[in-house]
This record gives sequence, structure tokens and C-alpha cells, in this order.
Amino acid sequence: MAIDKALLTTLSEDEGKKVRRLVEKGIKLPPQPAVLEELHHLLTRGVSDVRILARSISQDPGMVAALFKVAQSSAFANLQPLESVEHILQAIGLKQTYNIVQAVSLANAMPAKHNAKAFEAFWVRSRAVAQMAMLIAEERVSVCNIFPDQAYLAGIFHDCGVPVLMQRFTTYCKAMHLDEPGRWADLAEEDQRFNADHCVVGYLVGRHWKLPEFICDAIRYHHEIESMGSHAARTMVAILQLAIHLYYLDAHAENPEWERVRGDIAEELGLHLDALPEFIDEVLERYHTEPH
Repeated sequence: MAIDKALLTTLSEDEGKKVRRLVEKGIKLPPQPAVLEELHHLLTRGVSDVRILARSISQDPGMVAALFKVAQSSAFANLQPLESVEHILQAIGLKQTYNIVQAVSLANAMPAKHNAKAFEAFWVRSRAVAQMAMLIAEERVSVCNIFPDQAYLAGIFHDCGVPVLMQRFTTYCKAMHLDEPGRWADLAEEDQRFNADHCVVGYLVGRHWKLPEFICDAIRYHHEIESMGSHAARTMVAILQLAIHLYYLDAHAENPEWERVRGDIAEELGLHLDALPEFIDEVLERYHTEPH
């Protein structure tokens, strides 16, 4: 789907120029699945009957399977067992379930046109980061007021500009070394080679899919926590950055941003720096007991 020009007004002048150049090169935002649009329409109309909402979700068996997988997380342990879509809607909440459904719908909206292996690796990474973010949010919800469903949604979407660029540029994957273990898109190299910024593209995807504004802002600035003011988007970025670090640790890879951001992360999550290693170990231990 082409980019709505109204979205460009939310960008800085430099960001807007980059996106306009990408539009000229044929970049497209992934469309929302029909089931998701129907569900959004029902919720916007104020429909709260879980039977009607469950019927809408159940039109897509793949969506249902993915929803159950996320709902089985220990982040929702006090709500188990969740045995039907209606039960999930009742126990987790209507808006919360919608957030999860949005998250699990994204990968199917961006099928691999080439580099299928790299696309699959991307979604494996995104789901891992999202699961870790969900656990971090659940652990720190009383301090941060970010909920597991919101963290999972942000985790899935935080780098979604990458597959958009992969779809458009056949050389993007190789140029960014995305087919190499432990490597990820470098912003400076991305800008130099493609005159693009996957954070801005991801922000536009988030706006197009009607994600909460603070999650869209977290997608846009998830590499810039030190320059963000105190608000929910900064807290979400702290959760995302810690989840990304956990992913690197679990993959036995080096996180090039960690030393720069760890102080801001600890402060934002209400943790002393000395307590951060123990917290990391606890979340990783929980992650390894999760269904993957």
C-alpha cells in the first residue's frame, strides 16, 4: 500500500525528504489484514460482546494459533488456562487482545519476495525480542506502567522497517549483512547506501496500522533513548533496548549499543545498575521456560 501523504507531516524535514525519495523508488507499507480491519471497526463502534469479536478473529486460523501461543506466556500466568478465543478476550481484555492480534498479523502482511531465509531469521528475532519485552514489562509494570501486551506489540514492530526495505531493495539484506549471525542493520551504513532509515519507515508502518502513538514514537526513536524526554515512549524504548540486549546475550553475540544505553535503561526501569545483571538473569531464565 502506498504511503498516505498525511503521515509525512509527522516527520522532520530531513526525515520527510528521505521518505519521499523512498516513495519515488516504489516503497510500500504492508496492508492490514481484512480480519484486523474488521476487528478494529468493531472495537471502534464500541462492540464489547466477546462472542462477536471471537468470531471475527476466528476467521483466520493462523491468527488464532499465534494468539494462543502468545497468551500461553508466563506473563499471563495468573489467567491460565486460556481455552478459547472468547476466554482470552475476557481474561486478557479486549484492547489487550487486539494489541496481540496486531502483533501476530504483521509477519503475514509482509511475505518474503526474495531472501526467504533472511526474512525468517528476522521474524524469529522479532518474536524473541517481543517475548523478552513482554516479560520485562510484566516484571516492572508497577514501576513503568507498561503492560505485557503493549511491550509485545512494540517488540514485534520495533524493527519492522527492515523487512519493508528488504522487500524493496534486493541488495539490502546482503549490504546490511543480515544473512550473517549476530549482525543487524547499521543506521549510518543504511543511510549511506540506501538514503533510508528503518526506524522512520517502521514508525510509518506503526502509524498506518493505527498503533498507539507512544508505541509509534518508541519505534521511531528506539536507538535514541538518551535524547528522549520522560514519557511512556522513553519507558518503552528502555524495555525494548533491554530486550534486545537479552537477545544478544542469548545468542552469545556482542551488543554494540549496550555500554552507551545501559545507564538510561536502568534508570528508566527503576533498577540500580548493580541490580541489573541479576534482573537480566531472572528474565532470561523465565524466557527459556516459555513456549517458542
